[in-house]
Amino acid sequence: ANALLQAHFSRQQVGGNLKLDQEEVLLSASRLLQAMVDVISSNGWLSLALLAMEVSQMVTQGIWERDSMLLQLPHFTKDLAKRCQENPGKSIETVFDLVEMEDDERRELLQMSDVQLLDIARFCNRFPNIDMSFEVQDSENVRAGEDITLQVVLERDLEGRTEVGPVYSNRYPKAKEEGWWLVVGDTKTNQLLAIKRVSLQRKSRVKLDFAAPAEAGKKTYTLYFMCDSYMGCDQEYAFTVDVKEAGEE
Repeated sequence: ANALLQAHFSRQQVGGNLKLDQEEVLLSASRLLQAMVDVISSNGWLSLALLAMEVSQMVTQGIWERDSMLLQLPHFTKDLAKRCQENPGKSIETVFDLVEMEDDERRELLQMSDVQLLDIARFCNRFPNIDMSFEVQDSENVRAGEDITLQVVLERDLEGRTEVGPVYSNRYPKAKEEGWWLVVGDTKTNQLLAIKRVSLQRKSRVKLDFAAPAEAGKKTYTLYFMCDSYMGCDQEYAFTVDVKEAGEE
């Protein structure tokens, strides 16, 4: 199973019965990774949970975490991804970099047929473009030992579409709907403090509750928004909470 996963991440072809075995391994790996995130989170381990989420992206897209995220796009090769990275004027490293290019510049860089460029455009339209805002509720009155409530608003730019549709991946053996995790963590102590699984169509409001520390003072946390299917669309933001003494007015 390990060898079949590594072949998948390295995009090495396997044939015959091994191909069928690999498909079973990939589907099982996705389910296991979801369960691993649940177990790891219940133990409060931040970095391990984030790692399992990133591996879920690797399984869906069939690339290593160290690879160019442009390899998720149709018709892209490692040579083309390298050419994009070395693009004079501005390095093209992400899907968003590619989208922001002028049409004629993109055509010149990619050197693709009209049909292939249309495939690229379809992928870019489907790639998650999500605006996230958040605030700590009643932030002036957070007291030691009490709960902190973080209100998160997620809004997707659907690029004129009416629905999200399945994940684009020509490496995953079946249709898959994208999913997300919202996580609050303390990077200093490697503690995962809150987590929620989110499926996002157009707009969603999510509330995350976690315990304030036992001692007063300014405390910095990180909010993560992690995809289970695409690389390059995760978000993270640090925020600070001024925790007051328990009995303080």
